[in-house]
Amino acid sequence: MSASEAQRVKPVVDQTVLSIEDFSVDYLVDPVVHAVKNVSLELRRGEILGLAGESGCGKSTLAYGVVRLLKPPAAITSGRAVFHSREGSDIDWGELSPEDLRATRWDKVSLVFQGAMNSLNPVISIQAQLEDIFTTHRPEMRRRERLQRCGELLERVGVDRSRLRSFAHELSGGMRQRVMIAMAMALEPQVMIMDEPTTALDVVVQRDILREITRLRDELGFAVIFITHDLPLLLEISDRIAVMRAGEVVELNDALSLYTSPQNDYTKQLLASFPSLTGERGAFVRGAVDERLLDLDAVRLGALDQVDRAAPEPLGVQSPDEGGDR
Repeated sequence: MSASEAQRVKPVVDQTVLSIEDFSVDYLVDPVVHAVKNVSLELRRGEILGLAGESGCGKSTLAYGVVRLLKPPAAITSGRAVFHSREGSDIDWGELSPEDLRATRWDKVSLVFQGAMNSLNPVISIQAQLEDIFTTHRPEMRRRERLQRCGELLERVGVDRSRLRSFAHELSGGMRQRVMIAMAMALEPQVMIMDEPTTALDVVVQRDILREITRLRDELGFAVIFITHDLPLLLEISDRIAVMRAGEVVELNDALSLYTSPQNDYTKQLLASFPSLTGERGAFVRGAVDERLLDLDAVRLGALDQVDRAAPEPLGVQSPDEGGDR
């Protein structure tokens, strides 16, 4: 085993950092939308838990509900989320006052919001936005300390500290996402919730961001809830994966087991929907599962049926119902 492998952070199986119990969220419109239905999950300390599912299945609603960032007409109708601090205290997010939520939200659990360009303030410099975190949560810090810490945060995520003077529009998409990650880990939280952190980035930048997240997790030991519709991406980065459909968790397993032996039909369909770069459609999942997944691949079967119907008859072959000489 290499030194880097030996130092890699492993989830602490008997230590839970966040418990989500029977959690439900409704959108109080006409008719009522049951966006999240009785979800129960546990996030282990140092773990990357992937949350997968199609758009609109309730992934982001669940995450925002846990940290009480939902706005009307959304309403939490049942359940609770409890943060288990490494100091030994338990914090029920539903019982916190607005002031306590503001103090706890970025300090214990932080978020990387979907769409970095929309999350960063376009008229305030990166330095001012980073310093605002320390001004709010660490008011005792002196200005020189804040500036030094902001520069260190950018360098930790691979951005030169000279970019502190830049504005969001002056950064590339990958750099903006790195800045968002730097902001999320500014107070060294124990949990980071990442909502589609690689959306709209090209595959090369995506790979860099994923490596950065894994490296920082190994270095700092925080746990991650990683939200995306991209199941192959989660298979690469996650320790465990929860698959959501229509507001419910339909399957929860470690990444390898979910990849090689999916139990739920919806999970199988998700895996079958991703084309291979080197083989036939459905070959993304290798091994004995291939044929079962291909049987569920309605897109492929429909396309083959269309090809069969549209195929012209070979030249020189006479149709059975045609007579006469040619």
